[in-house]
Amino acid sequence: MAPQADPHYGTGDETTSRLPVFDPEMCAEDIDRMMQNAQNAANFLKAISHEGRLMILCHLATGEKSVTELEDLLAARQAAVSQQLSRLRLEGLVKPRRDGKAIYYSLTDDRPKQIMEVVYDLFCRDAD
Repeated sequence: MAPQADPHYGTGDETTSRLPVFDPEMCAEDIDRMMQNAQNAANFLKAISHEGRLMILCHLATGEKSVTELEDLLAARQAAVSQQLSRLRLEGLVKPRRDGKAIYYSLTDDRPKQIMEVVYDLFCRDAD
């Protein structure tokens, strides 16, 4: 049995887009949900829209790193790395773990890694 397609998202056919189809007969609840999703996506994209934060997420996509490791990987000062980590933490994209005097960071969930994979495919793969 084929999965049932969401009437607001393509047809489920691989040749069609998975983007929403705006139907003038959509109910207010569906429109509100789409607007909230758009706001959430915009906030997420704002949070990663800095080259330093993108690089941090790229490094964390491969596993947990200490602040010192990130400083070395980015060739950046501790203050700059900490500022970007603070923004990512505020947005809920990374989480800290203290081990003695060292602080380690990791991704809170798989969303940043998924985005980094797409960014890599679009902008970096050909450069390798």
